[in-house]
Amino acid sequence: MVSPQITNLAIILVMMQLAKKIPFEDPQVLLLVRGLYILSNVIIAGIYLYTQAKISQKKDMTTLKYVEPAPLGTGEEAKPVTTTNMDYDKGQLRQLFRSQMMGVGMMAFMHLYMKYTNPLLIQSILPLKGAFESNLVKIHVFGQPATGELARPFKASGGFMSPGQPKSDKASIEAAEKNYRGGVKEE
Repeated sequence: MVSPQITNLAIILVMMQLAKKIPFEDPQVLLLVRGLYILSNVIIAGIYLYTQAKISQKKDMTTLKYVEPAPLGTGEEAKPVTTTNMDYDKGQLRQLFRSQMMGVGMMAFMHLYMKYTNPLLIQSILPLKGAFESNLVKIHVFGQPATGELARPFKASGGFMSPGQPKSDKASIEAAEKNYRGGVKEE
C-alpha cells in the first residue's frame, strides 16, 4: 500500500500544475473554487459529527491504560493515563476538529487577507483525504477492527517536534505510575 505522505505529495504536485491553468481572475471561477473549499469542509465536519455519533452509540467503556510522552523541552516525566476507549476516541476527535478549524483559519487568513487563491484548490482535497484516512473514521465509520495500526493508543505521526509515541506495554505503565508525581521511588 502506498504511504499517505507520498499520495499527498503527488496530489500537491498535480494540483499545483492544475492551479496554474485555472483563471482565478474570473469571478465565476473564483466563486466555484471557494464553493468547492466550503463544500469540502462541510463534508469533513459531517464525517466527524457522524463519527462522534457512532462513538457515543457504541459506548465502549473498555479501560485503556497508556503512558503519554512528556512534551519536548519541558523536563517533565511521562504521564500515565487511565481512560476508556470512548473517552480516548472523543479526545482524539476533538483534536481532529481543532486541527480542521486551525486549517480553516489559516486558509481564511491566506485567502482573504493575503489574497492567495491557489491553496484553496489543494486545501479542498488534502483535508478531505486526511479525514477519510484518520484512525477514528476507519474504526467507527468503515468498521475496521481496532487492531494493529488502529490499536489504541494511536501512534502519533512522527514530526520534527514530536514528543514520541505513547507506550501501552505493562512495564512502561507500571514505571510511569510509580514515578509520576509522588509515587514511591526506589533508591
